[in-house]
Amino acid sequence: MSAKRPVVSLQAADVHYGPVHALRAVSLTLHQGDRLALVGANGSGKSTLLRLLHGLLPSAARQVHPLAGRPPVVAMLFQRPFMLDLSVRHNVLLSLWLRRVPKAERAPRCGAALHRVGLQALAERPARTLSGGQQQRLALARAWALTPDLLLLDEPTASLDPSAKREVEALIEELAGEGITLVFSTHNLGQAKRLATRVAYLEAGRLVVDLPTALFFNSELPVEAAQFLKGELPWA
Repeated sequence: MSAKRPVVSLQAADVHYGPVHALRAVSLTLHQGDRLALVGANGSGKSTLLRLLHGLLPSAARQVHPLAGRPPVVAMLFQRPFMLDLSVRHNVLLSLWLRRVPKAERAPRCGAALHRVGLQALAERPARTLSGGQQQRLALARAWALTPDLLLLDEPTASLDPSAKREVEALIEELAGEGITLVFSTHNLGQAKRLATRVAYLEAGRLVVDLPTALFFNSELPVEAAQFLKGELPWA
């Protein structure tokens, strides 16, 4: 049992999209500093779970735990980040304005965030002209500028070339190293092994397994999870 403070928890969470039962009685708790990888086939509920943890899907099953007397700051990145038709710099500044960051803090935090992801030289370029890897780095800058306690990533490197994947993964690892609680969905099990401290396997909306990474990859798992790993692991 982790001694770290909880950030967000779910208790028997159910989500329906019309007749589709997207999540079925899912319970989990995220603690400060956790790095949780969500794995499973398409349609297993990974993206829905991320949205539920964020609060984009309202649910009485979600409980937010105060940190230092305030609600945790949550940020989310999508597989294909939405870029506003503005400059790189103004994409970050607008996110700070929307979060009601004081005006005097916005420019310094924006500059620090762009420097962190290596985009300071492109600050005035239209964001939509950036490459896919650069756009994902900009999305990370927007999130990091908010100083989030919890960062949610929906397949953050799935559409990127190998070089861009390495760059974005390195940035994610740096951010997690600062103590940000991290949850990411991925089909890349090597990435889960490199970045996560916990791995959760979902199937048909059910949370089948939630284990420390070493145990997930090296212990006996329920049949459905073991079959998934056997079919997906490149070294199996």
